[in-house]
Amino acid sequence: MNRRTWITLIIVFAALLLELFSWAQYYYTKQLLEYELEKKASIEMTMKAILVKSMLNTTEQVLNSHVTEITKLTKDPDDINDALRTIVEANDYFTGVGLAFVPGYYEHHDELFEPWAFNTKEGIQVRNNIAMRGGHDYTKFKFYSEPISTGKPYWSDPYIDSVETHSLITTYSVPIIDKKGQKAAVAGIDLSLEWLSDSLNNRHMYPSSYCLLLTDDAELISQPAKSHARYKDFDDAIKLIKDSTRRARVVAKSKIKVIEFDTEDGKEARVFFHHMKGNPHWMIAVVCYDDEVYAGLNAIRLRTGLLMLLGFLLLGYIIYRFLRNNRKMAQNELEHERLNTELQVAKRIQSEMLPHDDVTHDNFDIAASLLSAREVGGDIYDYFLRDDKLFFCIGDASGKGVASALIMSVTHSMFRSFGSRESHPARIMQKINQAVCHGNDSSMFVTFFIGVLDLPTGRLQYCNAGHDTPQLIDNKARDLDVKSNIPLGVDIDWFYEGQLAELNPGNTLLLYTDGLTEAMDAKHDQFGLQRVKDTIEQHLEDAPQQLLDALHAMCSEFVGGAEQSDDLTMLAVKFTPKEEETIMHRELTIDNSLSHVPSVNDFVKSVGDELKLSKNDSQNLKLAIEEAVVNVINYTYPSGEKGDINIEATATATSLKFKIIDTGVAFAPTDAPDVDTSLTAEERQIGGLGIFLVRQLMDTINYERIEGKNVLTLTKKY
Repeated sequence: MNRRTWITLIIVFAALLLELFSWAQYYYTKQLLEYELEKKASIEMTMKAILVKSMLNTTEQVLNSHVTEITKLTKDPDDINDALRTIVEANDYFTGVGLAFVPGYYEHHDELFEPWAFNTKEGIQVRNNIAMRGGHDYTKFKFYSEPISTGKPYWSDPYIDSVETHSLITTYSVPIIDKKGQKAAVAGIDLSLEWLSDSLNNRHMYPSSYCLLLTDDAELISQPAKSHARYKDFDDAIKLIKDSTRRARVVAKSKIKVIEFDTEDGKEARVFFHHMKGNPHWMIAVVCYDDEVYAGLNAIRLRTGLLMLLGFLLLGYIIYRFLRNNRKMAQNELEHERLNTELQVAKRIQSEMLPHDDVTHDNFDIAASLLSAREVGGDIYDYFLRDDKLFFCIGDASGKGVASALIMSVTHSMFRSFGSRESHPARIMQKINQAVCHGNDSSMFVTFFIGVLDLPTGRLQYCNAGHDTPQLIDNKARDLDVKSNIPLGVDIDWFYEGQLAELNPGNTLLLYTDGLTEAMDAKHDQFGLQRVKDTIEQHLEDAPQQLLDALHAMCSEFVGGAEQSDDLTMLAVKFTPKEEETIMHRELTIDNSLSHVPSVNDFVKSVGDELKLSKNDSQNLKLAIEEAVVNVINYTYPSGEKGDINIEATATATSLKFKIIDTGVAFAPTDAPDVDTSLTAEERQIGGLGIFLVRQLMDTINYERIEGKNVLTLTKKY
């Protein structure tokens, strides 16, 4: 074995020895603490039992000392009240004292005769006969029946006084024998038990410990206050005492029993309990928790463990000093490999987010490139087709590397999301800005440009957010007119203003990031906008891809061997509308009344007949055009306002187009999100099915607001 293995084995062996010693010490110390706990529990229950028995004995002595006097007074019931008043004054915890006479004992009194004195807040009140109140038949209560039947004193189980005080009491009663040796009555003292909770739960072994006083049948007499930290556990302790199937362990050399249990919150606890001697045969129970019993032991163990750990750390540090160079080198290599792998994955993901070559159309040619200065960058471009419109964007996040790549990825995904249901660049920009501003604690920002090119007309709607000015190329390169909006992520309340331009056939729009104009050579000179324009002038007729290749070549030649300092991204769009010969053109004008819908259907049918379309195609055209016209009638003109709707049908050799033109309020049906037909009618939002039907029946659908008019174009290819 080598040196490193020997050292490792020595450390492991030393650790095992120390751990074994620590465990043995912990085990024997815990045994001692358990023994001490049982002694403490025994002492506490004894003290609490003495406290309770002291009050019970006082009650017995007071009543027993007055038995002789009460026996003399049985001759004249009118003298009884003063005696009862004297007895109840003897102790503040006596809530009442009274006599329950044998039924019919006095000839001139009621059958049931029960004088009683009560200790109330207003003073001592005497009732001549409480048996007459609410049908109180004392002969049915044990405080009377037990002394009468056995001739012995009796302690009742605790109960709620329903006659006067309405508090928890217990009654001590004794039989009264008159001069003739006959059972005359039962004398009883009501003892309040309200003092028990505070008295029993004062000064415990541990902060969370508490005492319970139970009847012989384990029914609750006294419990801890609700403010007690672990008040909720006492019910579980009582259930365990009552449970005859749960075996209780008897503490050595005593009659005390103990049951271990787990509380609802996972704490280990134990309840000690035993019966008081004599009558009443009540039980005292003490509940305590292991986390407090062993708190000191656990603290010592923790400190010992920390000291052991410190020793091992010191030993490990010494070994580390010998081995750290090789280990550090290996870790650095692994970390470098991991970072490279993660960055390559991030680069691939970022690359896969870019659009692919499947976005094609006869009316445009597009090319784009992205060259990151690092593995991942903060530049992005994107484009996609929707409803005969080309949506495209370019952006540059502040900073470099992973942070800028993350915020740009979020911006890119939001462009896709909002652009899928919104056609106005300014509104798309507004929504993206609000989303980027939320939670932007790092104060990063993004320069961004969004363009929407209407392919049938060449109308370009665009919005710029602090990005470099695009170049519009016809017979020369010139700056596109852009308004000075601030970048995304700066001000959540900023209003982004959109603009409009017309692209002529053959026009090219070039978008780029500052990585092109600010590319530096070894002398730190920048490539600059003028060199960009000069390069464009030399390639005015080139296709977008050739133009980008030329710009890359010129920039690379200028930079030479200098390191790339920033991401370089370019996107070029060339408008190349395809002209087709018109073989048919028909028009129909109606006013905005649903009564004219049949004439629209006739118009569409005549167009289909003239083009010799199949019956199925003609029917689909009628459904689509009818739905579109009805939408215009319902939504573009305010209620009661009249207006014209012009329908143009134009056919070429490859397609048939219907243009629906009105002068009503702006209404863009193409901005409505697609309907989820998998939902039930109750789950689906109202509306949207009409435009969904039109999308299914036609190949393309396009909307533009031109010179105050709504222009909806529906195209069906043969």
